Amino acid sequence: MLRRKARRAQGDGAGQGDDPLDAAQERRVRAVLALGGVPQADLPDGVQQVRLRLLERAAKGYETPRDVSAWAAVVASNLAMDWHRAKRRQERLGERLASLRQHEHPSGEDTSVLSLAVAQGLDDLPDAQRQVVVLRFYADLPVRSIAVELGVPEGTVKSRLHTAVRALRARLHEDEVV
Repeated sequence: MLRRKARRAQGDGAGQGDDPLDAAQERRVRAVLALGGVPQADLPDGVQQVRLRLLERAAKGYETPRDVSAWAAVVASNLAMDWHRAKRRQERLGERLASLRQHEHPSGEDTSVLSLAVAQGLDDLPDAQRQVVVLRFYADLPVRSIAVELGVPEGTVKSRLHTAVRALRARLHEDEVV
């Protein structure tokens, strides 16, 4: 009861119409969704879903996550996995990621080739491995946070990361990118 009153008081002071995600969190959510296989056209819907889930948590009286950014990244990752399962992607992740990179960060030819090869390698990974790679290296979450948010032991996260990185490395050598 006291927590709710404190949250309401904080909400009144900050303005309840405020966006529950700041700009950096939104960029992180967009990146996680994109790397998880969501097409660029569906990214705004994915960001809105993360916002909605955060607002629903508050409406149900749940405490705000300790690390909203990490929570949002994990929710975005789960949404991407759900989308991936439901839609049976029509395009390869590499094409979408390359398209995003060209719009947001024009880069040299070598960087583009490497980015495309990594994206294609991510596309070939099993969902669970892709999820931990995206959360660890693109969302920059520590292993402990990933384990807590996914509800798996840290060793499982480390094992998935190790296996995924080894597969990506082999793919890059096979394709003669590195």
